[in-house]
Amino acid sequence: MTDTEKIFLKKSQEGDIASFEQLIARHQQKVYNIAYRMMGNEEDAKDAAQEALIKIYKSVSKFRGDSGFSTWVYRIAINACKDELRKKKHNIISLDKEIETEEGSIKNELADQGLKPDELVEQAELNETIQEAINQLPEQNRIAIILRDIQGFSYEDISSTLECPVGTVKSRINRGRKLLKDCLKQNPRWSYEGIV
Repeated sequence: MTDTEKIFLKKSQEGDIASFEQLIARHQQKVYNIAYRMMGNEEDAKDAAQEALIKIYKSVSKFRGDSGFSTWVYRIAINACKDELRKKKHNIISLDKEIETEEGSIKNELADQGLKPDELVEQAELNETIQEAINQLPEQNRIAIILRDIQGFSYEDISSTLECPVGTVKSRINRGRKLLKDCLKQNPRWSYEGIV
């Protein structure tokens, strides 16, 4: 942590909300990204990320520095997602499914990435296929894959976040990758090598 972050942490632990907002600002996007990958859709991810941030705020006074602050934050985010998944007995939601609003239903639209319509459809199918495959992984493998392959955490950071040895992290990642590859092989349109 930088000296400024340490000051924000100390003030946050004393109940200063503005300092907490400054302290957590650099972690919010990663917390959401983890939640999105674990929950599988935007709405649940927002709820889980919000729940994680509330838990972080309520327990920031208990942070003692036994691990890095970011490690502690991401551990809480993962646990919040696990709790939400247990509560909801999560169902996979299609990215192509229309969203129901008070005004009627609307379609999910991809941002213009300069791709042709057929490329956009293919990209959406690929994203859906990958998310569905990730959702099918056992929880411990899914978390390890999300942290390593999607969020880019080091093995050591994952080890600290999950509170397990680096060897266990590597094992979970290797097993998760194998399961992911097997799952993706079941879809004849995509090969694991072409996706990763």
